[in-house]
Amino acid sequence: MSAPYLEVRGLKAAYGNIQVLHGVDFSVAEGQIAVILGANGAGKTTTLRALCAMVSTEGSIKLAGEELAGHRTAEIVRRGVAHVPQGRGTFPDLSVEENLMAGAFVRSDAEVRDDVERWYETFPVLGERRNQAAGSLSGGEQQMLAIARALMLRPSLLLLDEPSLGLAPMITRSLFEQLTVINATAGTTMLVVEQNASLALGVADVAYVLEAGEVALSGPADQLAADDNVRRAYLGY
Repeated sequence: MSAPYLEVRGLKAAYGNIQVLHGVDFSVAEGQIAVILGANGAGKTTTLRALCAMVSTEGSIKLAGEELAGHRTAEIVRRGVAHVPQGRGTFPDLSVEENLMAGAFVRSDAEVRDDVERWYETFPVLGERRNQAAGSLSGGEQQMLAIARALMLRPSLLLLDEPSLGLAPMITRSLFEQLTVINATAGTTMLVVEQNASLALGVADVAYVLEAGEVALSGPADQLAADDNVRRAYLGY
């Protein structure tokens, strides 16, 4: 059996004296979509921040067998980890195209322009608004831009924090459909934190449920979707 592409062991994280993660273990195979579920305050966002060295951490974080723990955020990005934070995090005063180009800042290859056009084809509204300030876009358009900007890195691992936050259900469904297409065509491994558990479990291969900074449940996404405890706590039936 091959080693996991992302392997996290004994992950602890804290904000000052406040401990949030208490030894989290999880793994994601190459090309999989994994989802992290949990109530507010369970440590979901902190987990993604810990993977990017944005919070004080302990433990092991291996990507393709190489240790990421102890490296700075910029080095982790250069190793192919892209993070779409909660709230999107676009540069509001820059144009759509300038935001996309900013996503490729660590690249020096000749195909950056091709990738810009590729994401315009994937998200046509971005192409229509390429010269428009990002801050003037709708919430759904800004989320598309945030994801496209992250993909400009050509990441091997894409981290998404609450991609459905504040979006209408139809836009959310369309966005998740695009993510599954990108996963299938580019083979991009994805780790998604999401409150819309039903939708997330529907597209994920594997799922982890956090409670108070620890993994309470884990397994194939379809099995967790059928678990009575998960359904009652997160799916509402």
